[in-house]
Amino acid sequence: MFVTTSPLQAYAAAILFSSTLILQAHANPGHAGHALRHSHHHQKRQQVQLQSPSDPIEALFNDTSSPLDKRDGTCAFPYADGMVAVTPNFQNAGWAMSPDQPCTFGKYCPYACKPGYVMNQWDPSATTYAYPSSMNGGLFCNGDGSLSKPFPDRAYCIPGTGSIRAKNNMGSMVSFCQTVLPGNEAMLIPTAVNPGSSVIVAVPDPSYYASSAAHYYINPAGVGIEGCIWGDVSKDVGNWAPYVAGANTVANGETFVKVGRNPIALETDKWTNAAPNIAVAIECPDGGCNGLPCRCDFSDGANSCTGGVSGAGGAQFCVVTVAPGYKANIVVY
Repeated sequence: MFVTTSPLQAYAAAILFSSTLILQAHANPGHAGHALRHSHHHQKRQQVQLQSPSDPIEALFNDTSSPLDKRDGTCAFPYADGMVAVTPNFQNAGWAMSPDQPCTFGKYCPYACKPGYVMNQWDPSATTYAYPSSMNGGLFCNGDGSLSKPFPDRAYCIPGTGSIRAKNNMGSMVSFCQTVLPGNEAMLIPTAVNPGSSVIVAVPDPSYYASSAAHYYINPAGVGIEGCIWGDVSKDVGNWAPYVAGANTVANGETFVKVGRNPIALETDKWTNAAPNIAVAIECPDGGCNGLPCRCDFSDGANSCTGGVSGAGGAQFCVVTVAPGYKANIVVY
């Protein structure tokens, strides 16, 4: 079931959004939790009407808009290199937006990239994490149904730093759902990890929008990419997933990676005391990490992470620092 994003999204999606706050969480989790809640206070509104994109800008995809697109005031998803369509049969029509949110004239429309890659287009004037510019990811939808590329000399999707993999030790599919930032911060960008395998996940470097981190919701075993949705309390998927993770690489080449309990899941008895069928941990096969052990396992307690501290909403999390040139895995077991 798809649900329109709600004010709770401001709280749930705020666990990791910038390198600054990952570092704050590592040093002073109480301060980080306050900063995260405060920064998302104004995220309740879902859309912002823009007058024009920032200059310079280059119009592209003039042939992607059909007469129907022009009549209904929307821009078609371009299916450009590296892009992944999100719920293409709904109103968002492939854009990394809520299923009931079309890409309309005068707005930026974010898109998903294949696993391990990050979106490389956003409003050039959005240099700090602040609403409403934090919504302005992707391509600009012009009034004639064409799309404009904010950074003409950049690719649509580029590889992340490659420092983190999602590893599935379960016997069934596991999905990692990345939040859309810049965008509405719903957990819509899918990464599927087959049993016994691992996949590189997108980890941004400091050149990414506002030096922000990638933030993931980790669904229970057996849930595929259909669980990368803003759902409701009836199922522990999407925004109600049992665990979250985040990662970013900073200027000196270190990567900070975090796993923890999902604070929204701890707000209701239905999921606070219901044991998920997975646990999560960070491992560094070749060494080079500081902060181990870092593990969140329900068998250790409903809200317990080894080596952890309390963050937003009292949810436990732990952070590992990965040295330059080394790799880490977020293991689901």
